[in-house]
Amino acid sequence: MKNRTDSFVSVGHWPSAGSFEFNTDILATNPINLSVVLGVLIFFGKGVLNDLLDKRKQRILNTIINSEELRRGAIEQLERARALLRKVEIEADEYRTNGYSEIEREKINLINATCDSLERLENYKNETLFFEQQRAINQVRQQVFQQALQRALGTLNSCLNSELHFRTISANIGILGSVEKITD
Repeated sequence: MKNRTDSFVSVGHWPSAGSFEFNTDILATNPINLSVVLGVLIFFGKGVLNDLLDKRKQRILNTIINSEELRRGAIEQLERARALLRKVEIEADEYRTNGYSEIEREKINLINATCDSLERLENYKNETLFFEQQRAINQVRQQVFQQALQRALGTLNSCLNSELHFRTISANIGILGSVEKITD
């Protein structure tokens, strides 16, 4: 602290550069001159200071007004965004619900189509089995009939002699002759 006061006090001891110099002795200065200078500073400075304070106050008020307008605008945007979010959430729920419903419908349709296909395949299988059974039965019948016919022919050939053969033919001719007379 002492260094500051020493440097301030030493200002008065500077060599003068012409007719201007600082008088650091307050008691030696003219109190009237000081009061005039202070009065002028207060009188004119008050207006300047008031102007500066008014301008600063106006800038602060403008900043507050702008901030309030920006805040209102931000609140409006936030409300619009919230409303849009609610709308999108509702639409998403609808899409989700419709999607699940569509998936369920498609699942049911697919199950029904698969059941129909399985039923048709079962019917085709049953028809094919029935056809194959009938064919196998017919083949067995033909084979049994052929075997029976061959046995009967074998038995007839072994049992028939020429006299029995001649009588059978004569009897059949007689039957045919009587059938012919009846039809005429």
